[in-house]
Amino acid sequence: MDFCEVTNTDGGSNGDRTPCSILTGFLGAGKTTLVNHILKGRHGLKIAVIENEFGEVGVDDALVLETEEEVFEMNNGCICCTVRGDLMRILNKLSKRETKFDHILIETTGLADPAPVAQTFFVDEDIKASYSLDAIITVVDCAHVIPHLDEVKPEGVENESVEQVAFADKILLNKIDLVTQEEKDAVIAKVRGINKLAEVIETTQSAVDLNRILGVKAFDLDRVLQVEEDFLDTEGEHEHDNSVTSVGITLPGALSLPKLNLWLTTLLQTRGTDIFRSKGVLNISGSDSRHVFQGVHMLMGISSSEEGVGRGWKEGEERENRIVFIGRNLNREELVEGFKNCLVQ
Repeated sequence: MDFCEVTNTDGGSNGDRTPCSILTGFLGAGKTTLVNHILKGRHGLKIAVIENEFGEVGVDDALVLETEEEVFEMNNGCICCTVRGDLMRILNKLSKRETKFDHILIETTGLADPAPVAQTFFVDEDIKASYSLDAIITVVDCAHVIPHLDEVKPEGVENESVEQVAFADKILLNKIDLVTQEEKDAVIAKVRGINKLAEVIETTQSAVDLNRILGVKAFDLDRVLQVEEDFLDTEGEHEHDNSVTSVGITLPGALSLPKLNLWLTTLLQTRGTDIFRSKGVLNISGSDSRHVFQGVHMLMGISSSEEGVGRGWKEGEERENRIVFIGRNLNREELVEGFKNCLVQ
């Protein structure tokens, strides 16, 4: 596979070790948008992206733009627990390649605690020898984050959104165009109450100067150990909120855009509080473009590859519809029936 060879930036290798960034943030914050921003950037780096997606149906592979970089997917569980071994195997495999990468970007699921992922770089000797942890980058959805930060979890269950902010070296305060100055100030105050040291960078559509987040050598193990003494304890307890589930649906055929718009709008207006994240790849009747649906709580939008969002259909590719909902109190039968009713009869 070929790679971008453009000059610029200081984000290259750290001696013989390859710098890695962990990209985290709650569901719908704008992580994949940031990945696309990085992959499109004229930075001259060979970048590998390791993706982890929560949900029964994978969608993010269609949301990441076609580039000359390499993307590795882990879709069968959360990177901070069930597929952490997959991460280690991928990293060890990449370290043995003749063609080395300048930077590796690990995009976690929105429900991941970044601490166990970061831990990987300090408890495995082979990975310690090959890689350095450059920074934990947390994308914060300025329009929706406060209720998640304030949520009281059952005893023993982590609030992942709080952990994501607490461990951040760089915080991208995203979607500032969707809030007032007063609302933005409230989010900054809340974030600063959790993490006083991370640099806060205000963004729209996750657009950021890459020199501020790549090759910055911002991760400080001593600082982390001051916050969490048992950070290097691989046997420590780690429990997710099991009330958050996903429903994934795959359907062949073509969808009616008016029917789909009406169904999704009604669904998110009535159930958006419980539906944290929704996204899909769609085959719309009468269009040769691949359409993408993105939703965060009650906000939603549908765009297409013709508009530069996601990649188009490949020649010979089956044009199926994939959609996933992540949240609480999800009614699978109701969601499947509603999606089926949007098909062109």
